[in-house]
Amino acid sequence: MICISVTPESRQLAKVDIYNAANQCDLVELCLDRLHKEPDVKDMISGAKKPVLVSCRQPEEGGKFEGTEDERMALLRQAILAEPAYIELDPVTAQKIPRFGKTQRVISFASQTRPLGNIEESFDEAVRCKGDVIKFTWPTETLETAWPLLAVVSQKRAMPVVGLALGRSGLTFSLLGRKYGSPWIYAALEKGMEAFPGQPTVGELDNIYRWRQVDSKTRFIGIAGAGVAEVATSKILNAAFDQLNMNMRCLPLDFKSLEQLPKMLDILKIPAVIATPCMGRRVMGLATTGDEVSTQSQLCDVVIKQADGWQAHNLIWKPALRALENAIGKKSADDRPLDRKNAMILGAGGLAVSLAYGVKKRNGLVSIASGDEVEAQKTAQAAELRYVPSAKVYDTLVDVVIVTVPNLDYGTKKSPINPSMFRSGMTVMDLSELPDESPLIEEARMRGCKVVEPAEVFADYIGGLFKSLTGQDLPAEAFASGLTE
Repeated sequence: MICISVTPESRQLAKVDIYNAANQCDLVELCLDRLHKEPDVKDMISGAKKPVLVSCRQPEEGGKFEGTEDERMALLRQAILAEPAYIELDPVTAQKIPRFGKTQRVISFASQTRPLGNIEESFDEAVRCKGDVIKFTWPTETLETAWPLLAVVSQKRAMPVVGLALGRSGLTFSLLGRKYGSPWIYAALEKGMEAFPGQPTVGELDNIYRWRQVDSKTRFIGIAGAGVAEVATSKILNAAFDQLNMNMRCLPLDFKSLEQLPKMLDILKIPAVIATPCMGRRVMGLATTGDEVSTQSQLCDVVIKQADGWQAHNLIWKPALRALENAIGKKSADDRPLDRKNAMILGAGGLAVSLAYGVKKRNGLVSIASGDEVEAQKTAQAAELRYVPSAKVYDTLVDVVIVTVPNLDYGTKKSPINPSMFRSGMTVMDLSELPDESPLIEEARMRGCKVVEPAEVFADYIGGLFKSLTGQDLPAEAFASGLTE
């Protein structure tokens, strides 16, 4: 089940929020702690089309209730007399409020600062409080901090367990909680109505992660990070998995270090981890072997579990090279439009090295420049490229400009790339904000340059990524539906 939390401030709007939430969930949580005036709980939940869970949390539990403890207790007693399906109570409060009617008791253990200890003692206390469900809440900024909560939810217990994971890995926990049979997972009705910062909305769970098809047999593919590129990748791949009836889904991963990651991936039975260009060098540390380009650039797009360890693959350079050649004007399969063309790459990271590799394979003449002069010189020397000092970038005549960074970054000083370097007839490819267009793209068009469309590169890249994971072609409909909204 999915539980949507509504946090109304007005009694009148509460019924509207409950009505709207009930259309998209299995259980509505009515949080009383933000109401400005004392509510009539019976009236508020009357007519609700779905079961209601009532809560009223103190600030130390993550709530917003500003009244006295006696006032909070009075609200909870009034709520239980209204006979909602569930009422959430902390252990101290549960000892003071007896069981009433058919309302089931959710005994809540919460921490706003760190994972809770003494889990087994908590189960014993929940039994003493006559609980029907036990709930744990604590911060989960990374996979490591979410791990103990996942361990609790995934184990078979006499008392059902639900978890509320606060922070960046809350979405990860929700998807895994679904797989491991948690009675329900939490979501917000829409942006701006989250019970806590970063809580996923029901729309995100439905439209991006297609959570309703997740079951105990679902195989998750990890995806490092949660930026624009990562979310777009997840949405497209999940749409493709769904259309081809593959019981697979993307699982966002935000980890602190690589030390425990291989073990956690094995336990979760995750066979591959996707890394978009901004995360590729970090994920590369997971690999024991890699293809030529990933090894040279220390950047990968995906690592796949093999019998002898994790193998890295760099995929981005091929679609980028194809799109670049098409923009210059490739007339036949044997045509080499980059031959003897002067190409300048801005940036000195793994993406820059990957693209330099591709251009050199097509006999292009590659130079590299970066705000980090030392790193640029090292990259140029290692990859046998021409090094251009950043002060000379705008005076160097080239045929092709390839942008891999949004700024010429000088440590603490970030200098935007000046479009004055673009001249009519040049070819410009900017992948710094993939899959989106950067402002430089529009500037290049206005100055008469041939432009590589980032969306074209991204579409080709995602197709290659999907094939490397499944051996099948990416359905065109999946890409189109994945890029909507």
